[in-house]
Amino acid sequence: MKELLQELSPGDRDWLLATSLDPKRIPSHIAIIMDGNGRWARQRNFPRIMGHKAGVDPVRAVVETCARLRVEVLTLYAFSAENWKRPRHEIEGLWRLLRFYLKRELPNLMRHEIQLVAIGRLESLPSPVQEELQAAMDETAHNRGMRLNLAINYGGRTELVDAVNSILDNARLEGNLHSLEISEEAIGTHLYTAGLKDPDLLIRTSGEMRLSNFLLWQIAYAELYVTETLWPDFTRTELLQAILDYQNRERRFGGLTRSAPSAMDLSSLLLEEEVLELPLA
Repeated sequence: MKELLQELSPGDRDWLLATSLDPKRIPSHIAIIMDGNGRWARQRNFPRIMGHKAGVDPVRAVVETCARLRVEVLTLYAFSAENWKRPRHEIEGLWRLLRFYLKRELPNLMRHEIQLVAIGRLESLPSPVQEELQAAMDETAHNRGMRLNLAINYGGRTELVDAVNSILDNARLEGNLHSLEISEEAIGTHLYTAGLKDPDLLIRTSGEMRLSNFLLWQIAYAELYVTETLWPDFTRTELLQAILDYQNRERRFGGLTRSAPSAMDLSSLLLEEEVLELPLA
């Protein structure tokens, strides 16, 4: 398959991959660690911020493709709680890029009925960023298509700390702290992703073999897909390859193997006229 794909044009590669997918086994929730922007810039002797800027278009391609594939939830790791350690000018550049993305992509999110939600400790973000994030979330709140989670100032450990503290606060208010028992269900209902399915597929770009404190609770049974591709070079083709790889695996969740459903043609979902106009990174 890989050899054949290399001989095809990008459009033909996407068509072949799309027709190979089973629409009954599309991941309900895809999470992505978008890594490699700095490395991409360094390889070209560019400032790091140019790598982050180059990573904006792949976001659009992935978001639109997932929406057309009927993915229910897409969670993107945009800014970790540890990223504050980076140089100030880089962080300020990231906030400018985020605000640019929100302004540019809002009409597209509305057209595809995508609901935007930011998760993380948002209260620590600069006020203008908080305001524009909230405005975009309010604007898309009634959309009924895919939910797009932007993990911003996010950390898996801090999410668990916040969840437990929330449980304790509720117990204090209700006066039953002395009899409180913290269960998995209780923690799950106090996570930033409460009410959502856990990720089926976790994609990491740039080849790094680590989770980087991302969705530590939620990815307990997620399938992992790691690619050497740096995020600015990540295309719709690679996303489809990741989903096809996911569909070729057996997910037992500790049980026995189940027979997989037969593959069906998915090309009609991706290869409509307007889809062909999607910008590829």
